[in-house]
Amino acid sequence: MKSIQCPRCETELDEGPIMYRCSQCRRAVYAADLENEYVSGPVVAA
Repeated sequence: MKSIQCPRCETELDEGPIMYRCSQCRRAVYAADLENEYVSGPVVAA
């Protein structure tokens, strides 16, 4: 089974399958929002 990661801090999420919780940043994330969350990439100097 694929592990689900927090969009904010990339820690593995607990619980599920409808609502996940991040133990590190204490964020609740709905499964429906996981594919739609914006995850910023590393900052690259221009």
